[in-house]
Amino acid sequence: MARPLRIEYPGAYYHVMSRGNRQEDIFKNDYDREKFLDYLAILSERFSIKIHTYSLMPNHYHLLIETPEANLSKAIKWLNGSYATYVNTKRKKSGRLFQGRFKSIIVEADEYLKHLSRYIHLNSVRAKMVQTPSDYQWCSYRAFIGKEKAPRWLETTWLLSCFGKNKKEGKKNYQKFVEDIDVKAVENPHKNLIGGLILGEPDFVNWIKETFLSSRKEDKE
Repeated sequence: MARPLRIEYPGAYYHVMSRGNRQEDIFKNDYDREKFLDYLAILSERFSIKIHTYSLMPNHYHLLIETPEANLSKAIKWLNGSYATYVNTKRKKSGRLFQGRFKSIIVEADEYLKHLSRYIHLNSVRAKMVQTPSDYQWCSYRAFIGKEKAPRWLETTWLLSCFGKNKKEGKKNYQKFVEDIDVKAVENPHKNLIGGLILGEPDFVNWIKETFLSSRKEDKE
């Protein structure tokens, strides 16, 4: 099987997903989730990663991240490897925790980041785990609407600035954006993916193609 194509450059935004091997749970309890959040804190500092949104589901996780340095693969490989080592040591197991390599979508932030964040924050509601996203502890939504203090490594300023002139207005309008909609009506933004890899408007897609793919014949299709 071909290895997933990775496009990396300074300042890129990505939607990153990773699932448990054989669809098995990667988080067994709250302590596991807390440990994963500890690794996110280290990830942010060690690799200068900006984490804009996260959601920890039982058998997978979602991240919306920004890479000031072109180091996506190195960073997520460290994250998954570190967490897998913790799990295997704790459970006295060996072998693969995650299902193959992580999936990453390169995102045009200005057009799609807010819609992706809503889709991710509503994961627990779609899965019928909670009735409202603010009831789910293991995603970043509560920090965005002021229901809990945001950890220092969670970047909320950029997204909230899309919804108001100040944080108070941004939190109020973002909550309305997420909650005042029928969950069934929220389309997966990935339906607009180009080549299974790029989420953006035509100019952004063409820039990615011309900048990163024009000299790679094997990747053009």
